[in-house]
Amino acid sequence: MTLPSAGELLPLTVSDLRQQVYCPRIPYFRLGLRLPHRFITGAMQEGIIEHQRTSDLEQRRTLRAYGIEDGVRYFDVQMHAPQVALSGRVDMVILRQREAIPVEFKNSQAGIGVNHRCQLAAYAMLAEGHFGKPVRRAFVYFIPLKQALPQEITPAMRAYARRALHAIRAAVGMERMPDGTRVLGRCRVCEFLPYCNDRW
Repeated sequence: MTLPSAGELLPLTVSDLRQQVYCPRIPYFRLGLRLPHRFITGAMQEGIIEHQRTSDLEQRRTLRAYGIEDGVRYFDVQMHAPQVALSGRVDMVILRQREAIPVEFKNSQAGIGVNHRCQLAAYAMLAEGHFGKPVRRAFVYFIPLKQALPQEITPAMRAYARRALHAIRAAVGMERMPDGTRVLGRCRVCEFLPYCNDRW
């Protein structure tokens, strides 16, 4: 990836944004220090397989799990917003007459964390530009539970996502490593731990 010229925004992905909220050092190590991309663990590979299986099943299901009677589903939608230099690929979008609804599949039984709410807000901004319809809500579909949990897309969530995008670009632009996550348990399973000499 080449650095943007003066006046251009550093291109970011929704995954960068989610990782920024999880731990600000992860996008900095990848984008600022250009450390190798994250490896795919066995659990991540299993998640990829489950995502694909869920997509295949969703094409034959009704929208009852989402409490919706009508809508057209689009799967694995790649979206880009040039004005904010953000791109992302969402698992599914339900397109209705007056709204677009992003849906993220999650191979977990855990609830929706702040990083996932930020991710949904980013998908909402992307979907509005891509489909030309407002996004007021999104869903996380928990694969093991076969249950969809709604999430309202609020102005506060959108503002939080924009601040997180700015924080990534500021850290990379100033070449200053940000503080790491306060949840130290995350560090034990992070492949970037050897680069954080204050976490040993």
